[in-house]
Amino acid sequence: MSSNTCFQICLLLLLSTVQACAFQQTDALRAEMKEPSQVSFVEAVKDFPRVEKNLRKWDAPVVADLDQDGHPDLLINDHGYGVRVCWNNEGKFAAPFDIITGDMHGVTVGDFDHDGNLELVISRGGGSGSNARNSKLYRVGKDRSFEELPDFETPLELMRGRTVKFFDGDGDGDLDLLEFAFPDKDKKGQSENYIYENNGAGQLNLKSNLPPIKMNGQKTLITDYNGDAIPDLILYGHGTVKVYKGGGDLTYTDVTSSVMIDNAEHVTAIVEIDYDNDGDFDLFMTRGSEFKIGETFYDKETKLWGFFTKRGAFRFDDLETGDILNIENFQSQWPDNDAFHIGESGYAYEFEGETHSGKNIRLVNSDALGFPDKKHQKRGTHIGYIGNNKWRLAGTLNAPATGTVHGVKSYPAYDHPPGYADILLENDKGKFIDVTVENKLTNVEHTMAAAVADLDNNGLQDIVVIRRGDLIHDNESIVYLNHDNAGFKASPDHGIVTTELGAIGMAIETIDYNQDGRQDIIIGNERGKWHLFKNTLADDQDNQFITIDLSSIETDQHNSLGALVSLKSCGRTQRRRVGATGANYSLSYNQLIHFGLADCREDVEVTVRWSDGQVTKKVMSLNK
Repeated sequence: MSSNTCFQICLLLLLSTVQACAFQQTDALRAEMKEPSQVSFVEAVKDFPRVEKNLRKWDAPVVADLDQDGHPDLLINDHGYGVRVCWNNEGKFAAPFDIITGDMHGVTVGDFDHDGNLELVISRGGGSGSNARNSKLYRVGKDRSFEELPDFETPLELMRGRTVKFFDGDGDGDLDLLEFAFPDKDKKGQSENYIYENNGAGQLNLKSNLPPIKMNGQKTLITDYNGDAIPDLILYGHGTVKVYKGGGDLTYTDVTSSVMIDNAEHVTAIVEIDYDNDGDFDLFMTRGSEFKIGETFYDKETKLWGFFTKRGAFRFDDLETGDILNIENFQSQWPDNDAFHIGESGYAYEFEGETHSGKNIRLVNSDALGFPDKKHQKRGTHIGYIGNNKWRLAGTLNAPATGTVHGVKSYPAYDHPPGYADILLENDKGKFIDVTVENKLTNVEHTMAAAVADLDNNGLQDIVVIRRGDLIHDNESIVYLNHDNAGFKASPDHGIVTTELGAIGMAIETIDYNQDGRQDIIIGNERGKWHLFKNTLADDQDNQFITIDLSSIETDQHNSLGALVSLKSCGRTQRRRVGATGANYSLSYNQLIHFGLADCREDVEVTVRWSDGQVTKKVMSLNK
């Protein structure tokens, strides 16, 4: 069967099962638009048996149909614990299964050796510079097995691993690899931004480097800002955003000064979005800052108090809670995660079970009397009852520590640093123009991540933004619905809210996990939990959708990752890129490409431009 025939059959099967979905009509050709309906989500607890422990996270989940059964699976990364898979059993996820444990960072998926199976590359942390390692490789069988692969003939570089992303950077149809490191001081400024070329025979060979970066500046978006079908790279995470133009041969030129705005700083995530359906990819940037050392939060109504500290000695103002001290979700990382000292003697607090996850601690004053002199303090966290219903919390830690205390009678106000406005950049012939204000995206706070999807199936891409939060309140995401020429509007009461105390908003990805034509949401909270939110659009209204499964037409010559899928319907053209994500360090490989169609019932024209430049086109009827 030819690939074109298979493509047509795949689309016909999908279109025959298309159901009408909720939402009022929108049409780019109309001078005025009706207000989009509101979206709503519910947490799908029964479909996602998550781990109830509060754990640190690393980046957004990776979406990929690993066993190639037609249902997208999830790879989740609990930082310092390991990478796990959640198998999708026809719309219900299995409990997480460990692939590898330890300090893992970026994850990418693709068939780099054309063997018909998918491979994983998992970047490993470097122990803050004390344990540089190279990435691990796995092959995933269609029977859900994982086979650890040997390194290449010339091994991948040792590093403090961060970013790892498959892509076809030279347009030859196979997958090359980006692998970027947190800079190691022992390298003395030498670049650790490695770009590997696929030689077509199952080997990845070092081809080139990007210039060296500082701190967390290796966060990466793969896009095509100038429309030349050559992947370009945008790096961020420290200082100003950098734009590198791809040369088509895995070499890159810094073009930041000619294409990027000047004030692109404090950026926490970037996602591409064709918000105006004009055919090029615009950018949406979330912005914020991490907590400051010694920053505290207090709510006088709930009597909750939260704190953050790291790297050195700390002592907070004494806490008045009475005879009992209740701490929820206290987290400090190795080697100080279990170094808890109580009372004047500083005796060791004994935890039941493991200490990697968040810990709940309840102390009675009679078991914690007094506080040691400074000269007698041991490294770690000290807690003591000092009389008059007050408790003292102090110590010396290296890694970040957070926690929430219940029943605090009062606490001095903290002067919190102001947040930042997120940025929407319109792509104007390869140059980015700030259009944030005219699109009504001027909310000022600390935001950490974003995802793009057509949530209401009206043919326009919407935005979901993850707030940083403050440790002591529920964290409600921001849902911006796209009103076309009228800009974006925040949707109220959408239901995407996480409630665990002591957690920090961090990561998000979209997925139609039950294949009902509605885009669902996966959220991972730093020092918290993973959450699946199901899109609950009604079934009895007018908006249509189509899902195109590229896996059924992928051949040895056509690698789906990075393919550009365009759909033209009722005078509107929409575009999606396979693998597009707002993840900082990882890359999804979701071959189920979703388009909302509003009330369109005319024929649709689907065009797939593969990474090697070949093009497949089909015109299909919705039969409506």
